Amino acid sequence: MRSVSVEEAVAMIPEGATIMVGGFMAVGTPERLVDELVRQHKSRLNLICNDAGIPGEGVGKLIDAGLVSTLTASHIGLNPKAQQQMLAKQISIDLVPQGTLVERIRAGGCGLGGVLTPTGVGTIVEEGKQKLQLGGKTFLLETSLRADFALIDAFVADHLGNLTYVLTARNFNPVMAMAADKVIVTAENIVPVGVIPPDQVITPAPLVDYLVTNG
Repeated sequence: MRSVSVEEAVAMIPEGATIMVGGFMAVGTPERLVDELVRQHKSRLNLICNDAGIPGEGVGKLIDAGLVSTLTASHIGLNPKAQQQMLAKQISIDLVPQGTLVERIRAGGCGLGGVLTPTGVGTIVEEGKQKLQLGGKTFLLETSLRADFALIDAFVADHLGNLTYVLTARNFNPVMAMAADKVIVTAENIVPVGVIPPDQVITPAPLVDYLVTNG
């Protein structure tokens, strides 16, 4: 793990990259990284996250700036700008049931090809997807998701990169930290090694590539 500034971290992300951004309706989103993506105007991003955020908050700032080419998320209901861009064909949006989304990310982090789920059978969700019969039930094969970069926000990080989270920030950040080639972390608190009890580490240091240290 290497400590970097937020400017250095975002400079590593090329235009057109596939990025996972942690957070749940902007809670647990690495806002400093999102702000710097906007400042450096990294465009044509392929964004994987729970939702489209809110205008002016979370990943909504990336959509406000017109930096997102494709969005894979469970809903966009609180961001009218995302809806407008979708209808104007300025952004391609793949809506995925929330449980299916997190399981596809988890599968990507575990090296699996996908997951089987009954969610979406008999609806438009099944269009173009392989269906399998197991035990008399029909399942859809949902392929795994991985990204070039995962942008993660932790509550506490130590100087090795061990991470803990609180409340709903834990929903997507930990699984995304397993499903990307490079993991960049911001943290509300950075503490010496040993302060985080081993049994409270949620994301272990070997998964973290870069820790943003400047405020």
